[in-house]
Amino acid sequence: MTSAFKVTVPASTANLGPGFDAFGMALGLYDVVEVRVLDTGLKVEVIDAGAGGVEDVPTDETHLVVRAIRRTCAHLGIEPPGLHLRCYNAIPHARGLGSSAAAVVSGVAAGYALAGRELDDFAALQLAAGFEGHADNAAASLFGGLVLAWCEGAEFRAERLPPHASIRPVVAVPSVRSATATTRGLLPATVPHADAAHSAGRAALAVHALTAKPELLLAATEDRLHQHYRAPAYPASGELVATLRARGVAAAVSGAGPTVLALTTTGILPPGIDVAGFDVFELPVDLTGVQVAAQ
Repeated sequence: MTSAFKVTVPASTANLGPGFDAFGMALGLYDVVEVRVLDTGLKVEVIDAGAGGVEDVPTDETHLVVRAIRRTCAHLGIEPPGLHLRCYNAIPHARGLGSSAAAVVSGVAAGYALAGRELDDFAALQLAAGFEGHADNAAASLFGGLVLAWCEGAEFRAERLPPHASIRPVVAVPSVRSATATTRGLLPATVPHADAAHSAGRAALAVHALTAKPELLLAATEDRLHQHYRAPAYPASGELVATLRARGVAAAVSGAGPTVLALTTTGILPPGIDVAGFDVFELPVDLTGVQVAAQ
């Protein structure tokens, strides 16, 4: 059993407009978990490395990283005697940047490291995606780059694609939070056939735009499937998306929101855009996914 190591896991953005529960992309903002095996017991330290709001994160067996470690260790047939986790949280919580998926992925990677085993991509995806019921964020944090995620029966699948090198994501992160469970509750059980057909076409176009022809990103990120239904949960984010798109920027709500994602080739937003209430910064695409290093 590996006794001391560090797990570094990237944030992620999901949906990218029309790719609801199907598209994900890893971003260069990282949570770090330092793991050390103890003789007995559990100690969890949570350190604010830029995420904010870590005071409400549990430090017992209910901590998401701990839960993912326990599930992974059970899957691998091991049981560590005791654990000391030091979690440096940089990914903002409940903002649509995959903080929960990152925590789960770090726990899965830690479980494999504790077992002294290389990460099994397929099994790790099943374990990580099983916590949320969809694989877009988890696959992005696991594998890095751009991912396409889907289900085959009860199995989660994902394919990693290299995003176009010129794409420079910019995120606008508000101080308000959003819960995925709440925003999913705003989605209708059915959508008009015309909207479904529109989404299918734009999702197909998005794959081409994200990997080969970024000048098509504005059209490719147009969504009719989920964003306007969720808009009442974060009106300022919806207004910023609309403003950016009117200025020719391929903008969308990141995941369940309320962060706004802008897929640019410059790393900046156009001048004169009102971003009051948002922290705006460029986040490069992470191309490596979760990493484990000995301590």
